[in-house]
Amino acid sequence: MESNSPKFIPVVSTFASPFDVTPDSTRKPLGLWPGMYHSPITVALWEARSKIFESLLDPPKDAPPQSELLTRTPSHSRTTIFYPFSTDYILREQYRDPWNEVRIGILLEDLDALAGTISVKHCSDDDSTTRPLLLVTASVHKIVLKKPISVHVDLKIVASVIWVGRSSIEIQLEVMQSQIEHINPSSDSVALTANFIFVARDSKTGKAAPINRLSPETELEKLLFEEAEARNNLRKKKRGGERRDFDHGECKKLEALLAEGRIFSDMPALADRNSILLKDTRLENSLICQPQQRNIHGRIFGGFLMHRAFELAFSTAYTFAGLVPYFLEVDHVDFLRPVDVGDFLRFKSCVLYTQLDSPLINIEVVAHVTSPEFRSSEVSNTFYFKFTVRPEAKARNNGFKLRNVVPATEEEARHIIERMEAEALLYSGKQQ
Repeated sequence: MESNSPKFIPVVSTFASPFDVTPDSTRKPLGLWPGMYHSPITVALWEARSKIFESLLDPPKDAPPQSELLTRTPSHSRTTIFYPFSTDYILREQYRDPWNEVRIGILLEDLDALAGTISVKHCSDDDSTTRPLLLVTASVHKIVLKKPISVHVDLKIVASVIWVGRSSIEIQLEVMQSQIEHINPSSDSVALTANFIFVARDSKTGKAAPINRLSPETELEKLLFEEAEARNNLRKKKRGGERRDFDHGECKKLEALLAEGRIFSDMPALADRNSILLKDTRLENSLICQPQQRNIHGRIFGGFLMHRAFELAFSTAYTFAGLVPYFLEVDHVDFLRPVDVGDFLRFKSCVLYTQLDSPLINIEVVAHVTSPEFRSSEVSNTFYFKFTVRPEAKARNNGFKLRNVVPATEEEARHIIERMEAEALLYSGKQQ
């Protein structure tokens, strides 16, 4: 049975006018619902999907699991979010960055919120008597910015399910915007693409749970399904494989990287001034996770974690390059363990490597959940970002040149080579 919930959702600013009068309503105000991370898009999504989310927040006691899996089409949960930036001044101000473009960190939150909503929609059986599934972000395959996103032009995000496994689901999102203000919306072009992978857990047992099947209809949907299936198989191989030994060519790369690093430690006065040790590019920040940052399951919202990691990665690229950076893509994100309210979370970043000609800056951010009482620290998330420098900033500095990053230890050198190879493998697969 197909749901009648809206497929086109307008986003409005979350700052209400003091002169607005809210009509009486028997429904609990959204702001009082637990586990709601507030942003314009999350408010819109919760309003649109309130019936589904109410069942998640207050499931029947001892409810049985879904008895029969359904077959859904991509169109069943396909959703469009619309941002009226050209007419909503307050909304525009909420998303504006210093360069009159959309703030990428907030957009990452919105993408995660929308992808999560669509996964819930696909996995729901529209039966309020059954036990709802627990859906968590497992990873982000890739987020690529294809062009600058202006804060003055209306924006929309179109998202749908493209692949389903036994207990995992992949959502593809496309951020679309016209090239020119007030242009016909039919001429919108894709400004950013993103792919999120969620996994389903039984909300009572915590074990992996089967989810509704997906039946692609169009040729494009079938192609996207096949590509996502290939990516899933590649992820399984990477998970199952042990750390392999480097081949001869990789060993030579390792030796070359370490040789340059040793000069910094053994003969620092003779070290290349156009290079810098990886450890000298590091930045760090920390926070205590608050209740306001939790999702409907009581865990810290994945989009919030991505936003914080992005801000640190941006700062790392800025202090490294000496010029304002420009975001290009999220190479990969892993959600390795949940982050809970009250956790002491530390984000640590570094420049892993650079490509001097382009120029490109590859940043790694690792999030650690630290427990001082137990003297323990666990990695919860890894994020990989890619930046260049803003063209106007580069134009003002004719002598600009990126520095090369070199490792001081074998562990750092191996990690750099592994990330370079992972990116090369991803690129070659995309080319095929």
